[in-house]
Amino acid sequence: MSQSPSAFGAWIRPMAARHTGEEHRTATMLELFFDLCFVAAVAQAAVAFEHELAEGHIGHGILGYAMVFFAIWWAWMNFTWFASAYDTDDVPYRLLTLVQIAGALVVAAGAADALQHEDFTVITWGYVVMRLAMVTQWLRAARSDPERRRSCLRYAVGILVVQIGWVVRLALPEDWGLPLFAVLVLAEIAVPAWAENAAMTTWHPHHIAERYGLFTLIVLGETITAATVAVRSALDDEAALGDIATLVVGGILTVFALWWLYFAQNAPQLLTGLRAALLWGYGHYLVFSSAAAVGAGLAVNVAHSTGHGHLSDHAAAATFTVPVAVFITLVWLLHHRADDLRGRNDLIHPVAVLAVLAATFAPAPVLTTGILAAALVAATLVVATRARGGADLAKDAT
Repeated sequence: MSQSPSAFGAWIRPMAARHTGEEHRTATMLELFFDLCFVAAVAQAAVAFEHELAEGHIGHGILGYAMVFFAIWWAWMNFTWFASAYDTDDVPYRLLTLVQIAGALVVAAGAADALQHEDFTVITWGYVVMRLAMVTQWLRAARSDPERRRSCLRYAVGILVVQIGWVVRLALPEDWGLPLFAVLVLAEIAVPAWAENAAMTTWHPHHIAERYGLFTLIVLGETITAATVAVRSALDDEAALGDIATLVVGGILTVFALWWLYFAQNAPQLLTGLRAALLWGYGHYLVFSSAAAVGAGLAVNVAHSTGHGHLSDHAAAATFTVPVAVFITLVWLLHHRADDLRGRNDLIHPVAVLAVLAATFAPAPVLTTGILAAALVAATLVVATRARGGADLAKDAT
């Protein structure tokens, strides 16, 4: 049954499963608002990460960033897939979504303390608020969708049990913090696989692809914002524009190329089953986190060029080149089937990734990375054009 949300919503609707082939299914205004508020948490995590890198705390910064970003990404992802299957746009649904947004803002407020000082108190409570709201949503779905009730109840029970674990973690000795974090992460990511095995929910492939694309777009936009702030700060410190020109050009080229590479893909055709959906959905943790890290790395390089920070030249360059390489690698892998990775044209992306990593040691690493990323876009366009030409010739021959 398809829903037709009104501008003002309805007081209450049965949370019936939406049809996977529903036409004209696009992101709602509430989903876009949800994304924008979540990006506030992404921005806070990226700023704290940048600070750790600039101070030379690379290992500590990467670990903290990975842990904080998990909370942001996982809460966003779970809402997105649920909404694709059960968005009713009634008053309870909207209110519970707003509760999740409030939780995301709490996560944003606690991101810096978690990343820099390993104080996860605030971020944990914000995360638990978001996840308990999802428990309520799943219980609503279980009541209204008897065909998938078992799956919905598995989601609700699994999420609730893991949230108890997150709260208990706060009371345990610090030595237990990291191992228990790893256990709870594994438990979190196991819940969807366990629940969906009972009965697959009716998520919409085109809607899911659009939602992931929109969040990628917003995160890349946040990267531009972070870089702009860094450049503005450098100019305020009386840095000459010529001293940071290569960084500006290289950064812009890189972000534009990353956008092009991501949106050149046809994601919906890959979302054909549970295994593909899990791999694609989970793999975006690195897509999103690396995209946000690109902005932090560019800011670090801008600060480094003006004599701020405690990193060597190569270490500063790596804060930019490594996340770019990770983004390119994951976009390439996630948007190709295994049997598509056998042609020589698929050597283009691995070669580009190696070249980007080698750019760490180039005289102008950020500019070199931007040029390489732009060259990769050009190469993929040439390959795609030739492939279409070959397909047209084959069609004409038959």
